[in-house]
Amino acid sequence: MLIATSNQVFTLADGTPTQRLAIDGIRCLDEGVRCSVIGLADGQVVVLANGQAQSRATGIGDSVECIALLSAEPLQVLLGTEPPHVYSLNGDGTPAHRIESFDALECRQSWYTPWGGPPAVRSLAHRGDWVFADIHVGSIMRSPDRGATWEPVTPDLHADVHQVATAPMVGRLYANTADAVFVSDDYGRSWEHRKAGLANRYGRALAVHPRDPDCLLASVSKGPGHGRDVQGKLYFSPDAGRTWTRALAGFPEAKNNIDTFHIAFDAAGIAWAAVEDQLYRSEDRGESWSAFWRAPAAIVALA
Repeated sequence: MLIATSNQVFTLADGTPTQRLAIDGIRCLDEGVRCSVIGLADGQVVVLANGQAQSRATGIGDSVECIALLSAEPLQVLLGTEPPHVYSLNGDGTPAHRIESFDALECRQSWYTPWGGPPAVRSLAHRGDWVFADIHVGSIMRSPDRGATWEPVTPDLHADVHQVATAPMVGRLYANTADAVFVSDDYGRSWEHRKAGLANRYGRALAVHPRDPDCLLASVSKGPGHGRDVQGKLYFSPDAGRTWTRALAGFPEAKNNIDTFHIAFDAAGIAWAAVEDQLYRSEDRGESWSAFWRAPAAIVALA
């Protein structure tokens, strides 16, 4: 697993966080089997492989918000940005190119933000050849061919999506939104609103167990925050979001939102969650938690 602050990336080696990279402007990251990728605020991508860190200039002028490692050999990385574009970076040494079919989506005209700024591609999720991009604010776009062509999912979910996640089975898609969690079993052609048991419904982060598509974590709160105490809470579900139970044993109520990318499962099925600079761990799928490690600064993302 990878743990990132704004200027350091750590890996868990033998149960101890070990620094792998020190560089300013870390925004997002994705971990693969053979390599991992880190997106920086200035548009650069750092590839971690074989114990080495290699920087790649992408030529992107937009702010990078999320990153997806589609393959290591050959390297293919997708980058989501603000304003909302998707870029593809390959391992041939050329700059990243902006995907034209994403820019040509007719529904772009309806994307917005409540504060009037530019929308963004907030998160990317992928499984097989399918890629999903959540638009803040504008629902979810999907690609069946590794980002080459794009179309919107059926818009029967809340348009204000804060994280999208795939599950280890064909067709399952989760979205955490400003009105709790929506689930699709056909990659976005139809949706169910699953909120039973959630005391609050302003959702931010999502994480799905690597082997059980029904086991997931979600964070919710009273609202977007903006300096207010919104009472960020963590919930777990054993049944694909049909019922939710709050994680109370060993896990605190946060003052702020438990944000996008701040919860994760590792490959062994251990659950992780970050609250400011504190990392928590659960070995029973999110039911009970313990404080694991305090980072040197606020954690910005887990992968």
